[in-house]
Amino acid sequence: MPLAPGCKLGPYEVQVPQKPVRRIARICAIWLLIAHGVAAHPQVPPDPQSNGMEVQLHTYLKDAAEAMHKGDNAAAAEDLRLALKIDPHSLAALNNLGIVLARMGRPAEAIPLYEDALEFNPDDPSTKRNLAIAYFKAQRYLPAWRLLRPMAAKYPTDFQILDLAGLSLFALDRYREAAGYLERANQVEPSDLETLDMLGKAYLRMKDYKALTSAFARIMQVSPNSASAHIMMATAYDEMSNRPEAIKEYQAANQADPNFMGVHSGLGFEYWREGENDLAEKEFRIELQHFPSDPVSNCILGQILLNKSQPADAEPRFRAALAVNPRYTEALFGLGKTELALQHPQAAVEPLRKAIQINPDYFEAHFVLGTVLRQLGQTAEAASEQKIALEIQEKNRAAAIKRNESH
Repeated sequence: MPLAPGCKLGPYEVQVPQKPVRRIARICAIWLLIAHGVAAHPQVPPDPQSNGMEVQLHTYLKDAAEAMHKGDNAAAAEDLRLALKIDPHSLAALNNLGIVLARMGRPAEAIPLYEDALEFNPDDPSTKRNLAIAYFKAQRYLPAWRLLRPMAAKYPTDFQILDLAGLSLFALDRYREAAGYLERANQVEPSDLETLDMLGKAYLRMKDYKALTSAFARIMQVSPNSASAHIMMATAYDEMSNRPEAIKEYQAANQADPNFMGVHSGLGFEYWREGENDLAEKEFRIELQHFPSDPVSNCILGQILLNKSQPADAEPRFRAALAVNPRYTEALFGLGKTELALQHPQAAVEPLRKAIQINPDYFEAHFVLGTVLRQLGQTAEAASEQKIALEIQEKNRAAAIKRNESH
């Protein structure tokens, strides 16, 4: 599930499935298992047109299986296509060609092969499983879930099916249902760390912090030095406005794995929120040493540098953030303020207008744009922008008072 533009990035995002790379690698491993299972038992057509064709078909399937075992996908694909010319409905050829295409990073092309196989073998469980995985790898999560749901009912202790069902539901933003399937998968394989990690993320998205704490405890039993788990708990504490505990969890994540994505940016973010700009700057710079394109680290570091009256150093940071996320409103606003500080008012107009276009209620951008336009001699529009800024501020203040009164 992609993160919202401008939000603090974690190791998730996700980008999610915007899914995470380690999960896709795991699915690739699942494909290998299926490949060996199908290829080891090729199904020869029961009624070949001739003995010669039967022998040739068997040879193609055997050669393809050997090529798959060696990792020679191109040779395997060629043999399987030749097999399909002899028998277009060969279950083994259709399945294995789909597997080969998925290995080559082309799961969408595998889908019609599995669909053809199911047309002539509608109850074949291996083909259904392969098709579900192809849908998942092609990011077609809804059809994957529709296939996986009855399979999970039929095979209630099949870890792979339960895990994929949970992941598909997670990608569909159906976190409560996802957690149910991931919990069942965890019961089958209690030590599977990646399932526990995704289960924790589902509870985090649900803001079910009690259940998240339970998942975190299980992760700690399996892997006491899980940086990902500590970051997950830090995110939960941040959402609960408990920054001291969030900082402790990010520090624990740093001790577990100082090179893990999001460790230093998360810790820097908490320091920045606490007004500890020197500590925050240090952490953001470390994060950028490992991940130079991280937009959040670049953006907030740019803000810190701008506040230190270093606009020339801040400008490339904002531009780096926007190179990754052109709709990052905080980076657009920061770039506009930076251009103004560099006495480039004309250059400040475009990023400020774009920030307002993305978020019309961004009152700070309206106010700074008014300042810029005044410098450019456009006094009427400048006054209008600053009036809008004040009106938005007043509206926000009234809404906050109403919320407080309701509580």
